[in-house]
Amino acid sequence: MRRPHIRSVAVAIAVATAATGLAGTAFAGPSTGAEHGVSSSATTADSVVAAARTAAIAHASATGVSQGDELHAQDVMIDPEGSRHVRFVRTHKGMPVLGGDLVVHLSRQLAYTGVTRAADHAVKPAAQQAKLTARQAQRKAAAVAKGDAGTAELVVDARDGASALAYQVTVTDSGSSRTVVVDAVTGKVRSNTPDSDEFLSPKLLDTLRKRGETLDPATGTGSEDAGLLGSGVSGATHYPATAHGTGKTLFVGNVGLTTTATSRGHYQLKDPSRYGTETRDAKGKYTESFGAGTKFTNTTNVWGNGKTSSRASAAADAQYGITKTLDFYKKTFNRKGIANNSKAARAMVHWGDKVANAFWDPTCNCMLYGDGDGDMFKKPLVVLDVTGHELTHGVVDATAKLEPTYVDSDGNQYGEPGSLNESLADIFGSNVEFFANNAKDTPDYLVGEKLGLDQKFLRRLDHPSLDKLEGTIDYWSPDTYYTEVHAGSGVSSHAYYLLAEGSGKKKIGSVTYNSPTYNGATVKGIGRTKATAIFYRALTRYMVSTTDFHDARVATLKAAKDLYGASSVEYKTVDKAWGAVNVTAANTPADRH
Repeated sequence: MRRPHIRSVAVAIAVATAATGLAGTAFAGPSTGAEHGVSSSATTADSVVAAARTAAIAHASATGVSQGDELHAQDVMIDPEGSRHVRFVRTHKGMPVLGGDLVVHLSRQLAYTGVTRAADHAVKPAAQQAKLTARQAQRKAAAVAKGDAGTAELVVDARDGASALAYQVTVTDSGSSRTVVVDAVTGKVRSNTPDSDEFLSPKLLDTLRKRGETLDPATGTGSEDAGLLGSGVSGATHYPATAHGTGKTLFVGNVGLTTTATSRGHYQLKDPSRYGTETRDAKGKYTESFGAGTKFTNTTNVWGNGKTSSRASAAADAQYGITKTLDFYKKTFNRKGIANNSKAARAMVHWGDKVANAFWDPTCNCMLYGDGDGDMFKKPLVVLDVTGHELTHGVVDATAKLEPTYVDSDGNQYGEPGSLNESLADIFGSNVEFFANNAKDTPDYLVGEKLGLDQKFLRRLDHPSLDKLEGTIDYWSPDTYYTEVHAGSGVSSHAYYLLAEGSGKKKIGSVTYNSPTYNGATVKGIGRTKATAIFYRALTRYMVSTTDFHDARVATLKAAKDLYGASSVEYKTVDKAWGAVNVTAANTPADRH
C-alpha cells in the first residue's frame, strides 16, 4: 500500500470551474497507447478535466461520487481515436480516501462513456467522529510496525467493501518505512504495509535459507560498445556538458554510458540526456534520502572494473539498467520518465549493511540496491531484469497504484491486485531485456535467470509453476486471493505470454518454452509488440488500485478494442488467453475481495 499523494491540482465537486495547471499530465500518442507531454495543451487538459468532473457528478450512481467528495486529477490521456480518460484520486471532507481512485472515460465529444473505479460503494464512512486521538493512533502504529511513528493523518479507508474513518501513520525504522492504518473508532489495525517493493519476498528468502542455496551470479565479460573507454566530451566549451564514458559492469560487460562532464577532465555518473538520471553510493547507510547518497565522480569517465572490488561496478550496472528501462518506455510508449513527468530516475547502490535485496522505494522515489549478505547472496542485485522489474513498480505506482490486500506478520503480501502488480513488473521487466538486446544478458521470458539459482531462473512467464521456490501458479482459482503476490503473479504473466507467443512448445533464442493451458485449448499468439501495447494501455487507462485478475481481463479487452477493434483477432486472442488461465466472465466471483 502506498501513502496517497494528492497533487495540488484539485477538481472540487463544490467548485464550478475546472482546475488549472496540470503540469506533467499525460496524453496518449501513437496507437500503441503511447504518451506525449501537454505543456502546450493546458487549456485542452482543463476542458477534459472539467468534462470528466461534470460527468462524475452527473453519473454519480455509476462513479460513486457523493456529497463531500473532492476529485484530484492525476492524469489526463487523449487517445488517437479520440477517447479521453481522466484518472482521479479522491478526498472526502478534506480527508484522503484510500481505495477511492477512479478513471472517468469520455468520448471525443467529451460525453461520458464509463468509469473504472476502485471502490464499488459510497466512500462516506459510517462514523464521522474519531474515538481515538491522533497520539493514540501513533502509539498503536509504532507498536505494531516496531519503529518511530510520524504524524497521524485522518483518512477514509474505503478498501475493504465498506468505508471507515481511520488514521494513517508512517512508521520508520533503520531507513525503511511502513504505512499503518488504524481504525479511528475501534483502534483495530486495518493494514500494516511496507512502503518499498522488495524484489525478493521474505517467504522466498526463508525458502532459500532452508534449502541452503547460495547465490553467486556469474558476472559478464566482454564489450557491448567497443572503443568508448574514456571517450569524454566532444568539443565542449561550457560546463556542465554531456560526455560519453564506459561502464565496466558486473553482469553485462563494458557498456556505453552517457555522463556529465562537470569541468575539464572531471566526470559525474549522471545522464543529462535522460532528465539527469543518476546513481549514487549509499555507503552502507539505511537512507531513503537520495541527497544523502554520495555522488560517483572520477577523472577517467570509466566506471567500475567488472568486479565487486570497485564500488562503481555495481553503479555502472544500475545506471545501465535504469537508462535502458527509461529508453524502453520512451521509445515504445513515448513515456517520459517513470512518472511520465520528464524527471530523473535515481538509484543508490551499496544500500544498507549486507542487504540481500533490491527495492523500488516511493519515499526516495528511487531504486535501492543492497550488496548481498555475503553468505546467501554474494553480489549486488543490479541485474538488468531486476532493474526493469523494480522501475516498473514505479510506473504502476504512478498510474494504477495496485496494492496488496493484506500483509502477514512476516511481511509477505497477498491478494490479486498485488499479484497483478508483480506480474506487470515481470512482463515489462522482460520487455526491457528484449529492448536492450544485450549479448551478455540475452532477452527471454525468464526473470532472475542471472541470479545463479539452482532452478536457473526465479520466475518464468510461459509456465509459471516450474518455479518451485515461490510456488508460482499457472491458473486462477478462488484460492488465488490467499496466494503470496509473487506466486500469484503467474496467472496474468501466463496470460500475457499466451497472448504474445501462444501455447505449446517453441524455441526463442536459446530458451525452449512450453506453455500449457487450463482448458487444453490451443492459443495462437499475436506477437510480443501487440501484447505489450495491450497490457500497457490496460494499465494506464483501465486499471485502478483494486484491480484483480477478472478486472484485468476486462481492462485488457477494452485496451484491445481501443487499439484493434472488438472484432479483431487481437481482441479475441485476449479473451482466449485469459480463458486459458481460467479467468473468464463466467467464473467472476460474486464476492470480490
